[in-house]
Amino acid sequence: MAATKKTKTLYWIFTILFALIMFSTAVPNVLMSQDSIDLIHTRLGYPQYFIMFIGIVKILGVIGILIPGYPRVTEWAYAGLFFDLAAATVSGIVVDGFHPAQLGMLVFIAPGVLSYIYYHKKRMEEGIPITA
Repeated sequence: MAATKKTKTLYWIFTILFALIMFSTAVPNVLMSQDSIDLIHTRLGYPQYFIMFIGIVKILGVIGILIPGYPRVTEWAYAGLFFDLAAATVSGIVVDGFHPAQLGMLVFIAPGVLSYIYYHKKRMEEGIPITA
């Protein structure tokens, strides 16, 4: 049984959007841009070696959600990307306190949540067990 065209379309729209967002934040990390150093090291207090590491694993996570046929890898990739977003959100709140501008993180989180929901919806419509 095949997933509906609507489900597949929404899945790929949200997945590509999420992948682009995460990739666009990973590249400056890998390149150790001054903005990445200022934010992650200077402002949030993480060691500099962490910046390139987190960029590389975000790129691996993006690859993991884009390559079909490896459901366990996909689940781990989603988990890793969400841990990154959760850690970034919490780190910002701990360092700066909560302020309404931090709700902007929803721009990063929402496409990921929708991608994940439609990933499972697509699999269910295809008759593939979630645990496979």
